[in-house]
Amino acid sequence: MRYYLYLSTAKVDMLYEQIPPKLLKRLAVEAKVDLKVLSLAVQSPRTEASTYDRLDIVESYLERESDVSWMTEPTAWFRGDLALRIAGYGAMVSPTFMTGSDGDTLVALIGSAHHLIGYEPAPDMHRIGHSALPSMFQLLRDDADRRAERPSRGGVLHEVLEFSEALEVPPVSCEFLARRLTHGSVTMDDGRELAIVVGTPLYVAMAEEHG
Repeated sequence: MRYYLYLSTAKVDMLYEQIPPKLLKRLAVEAKVDLKVLSLAVQSPRTEASTYDRLDIVESYLERESDVSWMTEPTAWFRGDLALRIAGYGAMVSPTFMTGSDGDTLVALIGSAHHLIGYEPAPDMHRIGHSALPSMFQLLRDDADRRAERPSRGGVLHEVLEFSEALEVPPVSCEFLARRLTHGSVTMDDGRELAIVVGTPLYVAMAEEHG
């Protein structure tokens, strides 16, 4: 079982509803979803399947139909296992930003704070989606304004790097599956090339501790 920190029910539902009905049962078997639950979902109201059942099926579908890669060589969908620093708790209408690095790769994930587990907004609160690059650009601009600094002239990837380095929250060992938004590299002061991968997560969960 996974201990989720972030789960985008909006993405899960959007992707689940696009899976051809004939594939659902086969994917459910692969994902070890309860077939009694799935039989209800296949017949008519797909809503009978729980969020976690839907996630398992969507994940199986992506593994089957998409080229799910590792974060260091990201394709449209990529996995990762990183110590992530997570910003955005407590501000339900704002983005959440998660970042971590492994060697010469820095990963930055952007999503909506109301998908953070345990932070459920009031029913009457208007929810805003933050799973696209415009939200990240605005987050970076707002951070520069708060610090009374002009935005970096090095481009958005440099801004992502600067924002990531400025986060002071403690990291959490995590595993995740995300949709790539953009990918590039920046040249560090020492001449080293740092790959920067920006994505939006389907889920982020605490990684299993080994050893």
